Amino acid sequence: MRVELINTGSELTLGFTVNTHLSYIARQLAGIGLRLDRQVTVADDRTEMRAAVGEALQHSDVLIITGGLGPTSDDFTRDVVAELLDRKLVRDEAVASHIAERIRKRGIRLPESIYVQALVPVGAQVLPNRNGTAPGLAIDEGGRLVLLLPGPPRELKPMFEEYVLPVLEKHLGAQARFDCRTFKVVGLAESIVEEKIAPVLADLPDLELGYSAKMGEIEVRIISHIKSTADEAEKRIRTALAENIYGTGNARLEQVVVKMLTATRQTIAVAESCTGGLIANRITNVSGSSEVFINGCVTYSNESKTRLLGVSEKAMAEHGAVSEEVAREMAEGVRTRSGAGFGISTTGIAGPTGGTPDKPVGLVYIGFATPECTDVQRHILAFDRETFKFFVAQYALDAVRRELLEK
Repeated sequence: MRVELINTGSELTLGFTVNTHLSYIARQLAGIGLRLDRQVTVADDRTEMRAAVGEALQHSDVLIITGGLGPTSDDFTRDVVAELLDRKLVRDEAVASHIAERIRKRGIRLPESIYVQALVPVGAQVLPNRNGTAPGLAIDEGGRLVLLLPGPPRELKPMFEEYVLPVLEKHLGAQARFDCRTFKVVGLAESIVEEKIAPVLADLPDLELGYSAKMGEIEVRIISHIKSTADEAEKRIRTALAENIYGTGNARLEQVVVKMLTATRQTIAVAESCTGGLIANRITNVSGSSEVFINGCVTYSNESKTRLLGVSEKAMAEHGAVSEEVAREMAEGVRTRSGAGFGISTTGIAGPTGGTPDKPVGLVYIGFATPECTDVQRHILAFDRETFKFFVAQYALDAVRRELLEK
């Protein structure tokens, strides 16, 4: 089963937009046992697109094309594919009604040209777009599956998970596929992860093992065509890495933390200095977080730490804002003043300026207060400013997760 992907758009080839579709679609395919064999990015040029699609149609069993389904002059994916497959474009009234309803709800006037998105190749299956006007299309061309998907990620991702994956599963039927599993690991360096699991997996047949270092975490990936091998590999990995595994697949640490807080009926509040609200942002990006998240305070100045959190002026004067003592009082202050079960605090020097010999750039203190006690972590994270903030947020969220593991 050969799968190819064509991403269209001059914004991609010029570098104005990062092509996130490649990694997203490849991971989704791996989740159902398919490997992406080839990916091509083409600009908004009809001749180039026709050549790329024509070549892919000769070699692929599944061809996925993203972008170029909109109403403007640079959107001609549907036209090119219809021409190459010799299929007439006809107006789909259900799609036209969906477009009209979205326009009505938005209360805006749009040109009649927007209804070009309702043109569908004869015989194509329409994939509804809940977040936009251009539908996706699935075309069975003599056993070859061609999928046309909208370019904007907020439209493509829900469509892929809700409609494309079922279409692919049906098309694949009982064909042999591989078992791909991904484990999300925190608290260990990539080399240590390999040191722990590579030896215990060495004797398993038909097993592909891979590692990927991400910001603040490691992904461990196993692939096998034998389910019993994948099952045994997972068992050994979980034994070797234990609580350092926070999730699988596409799980995010903040999702896991919110789920655990909800399950244990715990609440949390955060007081952030150097992370500037990133922890609160990550938590509140998770649906259902309103059940567990009480409030967040971005106390960047010394004065705000005292006024909003009750940090003592004595602690600030004697130890400075970036100190274990201040991190402790911040965590305790936000917990008690909010009434939350847990309180998290961050105070540090993100850089690239502001460091001293005693307190270098990258120094951070993370406070974690519970009703029983308060712990403070100290780290030196020598990264650029944005990466520093993410790592600090990752350490803070993981502290909550590990506490909840003991509940």
